Amino acid sequence: MAYVPTLKKKYQEEIIPALKKEYDYSSVMQVPKLEKIILNQGVGAAIADKKLIDVAQTEMTMIAGQKAVQTLSKKDISNFKLRKKMPIGVRVTLRRDQMYEFLDRLIAVALPRIRDFKGIESKMDGRGNYTLGVPEQIIFPEIVLDKVSKINGMNITFVTSAKTDEEGFALLKELGLPFKNVKKN
Repeated sequence: MAYVPTLKKKYQEEIIPALKKEYDYSSVMQVPKLEKIILNQGVGAAIADKKLIDVAQTEMTMIAGQKAVQTLSKKDISNFKLRKKMPIGVRVTLRRDQMYEFLDRLIAVALPRIRDFKGIESKMDGRGNYTLGVPEQIIFPEIVLDKVSKINGMNITFVTSAKTDEEGFALLKELGLPFKNVKKN
């Protein structure tokens, strides 16, 4: 028997029936699903120090469990001493089982390690997707504190197949993202 991540199993056995009932979908295929999770980290200081981009790429690879790629600048900006195609960040796109495994670790281990954590904001993007800003990469247990040279934040974007923000929010809430208490309109 093949391994199935616990969050994926929970989605299939509990979340699909709950959302199907709540939003009165006629088919299981209409129920929104998490399509991908994108981790993105801008490393502006890499313009001056080229080693920072390699360190960020290594750290992001450890966090995601999948090789990170460098993002390159699209144009020259003289005020920032930036040339076209210079590496200025790293990103990873997670899908399928790795996506569910990362989300499980994020909810259970990483988010509770944020100082003064009281939940995450519930501002969606208008298309059913959600972006979460993490202030420092050291909240992930894969990062060894002694080897960290510079503390960087990162953005984690959850892309869903939901048509509206309300459906996307319901999906992410069911998956276990700890949103702050929000009042229903």
